[in-house]
Amino acid sequence: MGRDNGTAVTEFILLGFSRFVSLRGPLFWGVLCIYLVTLLGNSLVVVLTLADPALRSPMYYLLRHFSLVEILYTTTIVPRMLADLRSSRPAIPLASCFTQLYFFTLFGVTECCLLTAMAYDRYAAICRPLHYTTLMNSRACAGLVGASYLMGVVTGTTHSVCIFALPYKGGNIIHHFMCDVLPVLGLTTGSTFRGEVGNIFVTVSFVLTPFLLILASYACILGTIFRMSTPQGRRKVFSTCSSHLFVVMLFFGTATVAYMRPEAGSSRDTDQIIAFFYMVVTPMLNPFVYTLRNREVTGATKRVISRYLRSP
Repeated sequence: MGRDNGTAVTEFILLGFSRFVSLRGPLFWGVLCIYLVTLLGNSLVVVLTLADPALRSPMYYLLRHFSLVEILYTTTIVPRMLADLRSSRPAIPLASCFTQLYFFTLFGVTECCLLTAMAYDRYAAICRPLHYTTLMNSRACAGLVGASYLMGVVTGTTHSVCIFALPYKGGNIIHHFMCDVLPVLGLTTGSTFRGEVGNIFVTVSFVLTPFLLILASYACILGTIFRMSTPQGRRKVFSTCSSHLFVVMLFFGTATVAYMRPEAGSSRDTDQIIAFFYMVVTPMLNPFVYTLRNREVTGATKRVISRYLRSP
């Protein structure tokens, strides 16, 4: 809880990595390169799933929305971070801090829900192949995507309103590169009980619960794979979900370390490095997983490029 000196806070100072003066230049260019690769990679996935008829299945419909959310998610964080690295006083108004936290929560929760929907798609394709077209028809896909966005909007709104309804007086220095939940809560001069309970609820509901649902889906998938008679059949079926499984491990692994590890013994710098990898680096890696490890996406990339080169 922050110290109350009677003066209402109108802006926060995002200390972040800006105090490492000698590293600010290299960090700026490094983060900028990561951001540009993230935008280009995820935009490529969106364009390919729209342009190539072979990528019109439910799995790629969900992947398109996941890549779109990745773009929006990183855009919520990185441009502000780049501006702060070039600024001598990285201040953010209270309203802008609220907006950043709102969209960060919205897109983060949406990503968790979309990954769960993608796991359900793989379960339906492998464990219920005869009912797949019924279970994953266009209406069902739209419903899963719509529910994911709705969960993000509802959670982002309630979570952000509860946190910024608290009083902030006196201290205004956030030891982070963005307005994340716990660093902001640490500055309030009121009771943090509601904010901390809300944070636990969001973490359990939209990090732990989706992860458990994904684990349950893959337990059923592995059971189906092990019952197959030939090794070739097992490899072929597993290859259809290996990319998603890798992204799930990357996303939920870093999220668990960032938000569910004990605070005792952790330092602010370590917290920032983990958050940086989770929020900035991971979205850059996901398109590579789906393009380099997926023959259908690789083939679609070649077809779209050749079609573009042959066009007058």
